[in-house]
Amino acid sequence: MALVFRTAMKSVGLLSSLLGWVLSCLTNYLPHWKNLNLDLNEMENWTMGLWKTCVIQEEVGRQCKDFDSFLALPAELRISRILMFLSNGLGFLGLLVSGLGLDCLRAGQRQQDLKTRLLILGGILLWTSGVAALVPVSWVAHITVQEFWDETIPEIVPRWEFGEALFLGWFAGFSLLLGGCLLHCAACSASAPGASGHYAVAEMQDHCQHLEMKHTDLDL
Repeated sequence: MALVFRTAMKSVGLLSSLLGWVLSCLTNYLPHWKNLNLDLNEMENWTMGLWKTCVIQEEVGRQCKDFDSFLALPAELRISRILMFLSNGLGFLGLLVSGLGLDCLRAGQRQQDLKTRLLILGGILLWTSGVAALVPVSWVAHITVQEFWDETIPEIVPRWEFGEALFLGWFAGFSLLLGGCLLHCAACSASAPGASGHYAVAEMQDHCQHLEMKHTDLDL
């Protein structure tokens, strides 16, 4: 029963991590971190991402323009780019390391401890990837709320609002956190029975040796 539960935890953890990593990659490149609707022209909508700004018009369609300079961007967008790249890289590395630590791969008894360590390391990498994805999304959302309720800006000026990519990034970050925690817990629970089994075998060997010594003394 414990083996089935650990296997289910590993499977759910790996699938959740894979889903979170794919969604975090989409969040990084989608130009929908912020949305802007113009009251004067309802047929024109603006969207902004980490890499470009787009305008959507009913007659023309979508037109996008990449940001000209990295240094000219606001601080939250510059750091968000770095953190999202870090999240994508750590997520890919965590999936790779966790895959090498799965039980479906054939390995000797001596390599079982190595697979457990790989699974723990993969869980930590995926957990860190989730944190690295949640920080920029939450930071941009916080700045957007501050600017939306800024009383120094005239009411006639349009305000940026939450885009779909922010919600996608939150879901991706929590999926990576959940997957990393499940893989780490499954690896730790798998190592505990192995350790107790080694102690039981050692105690049994000592008991047998003690009985053999008593039998030898009786024969003498």
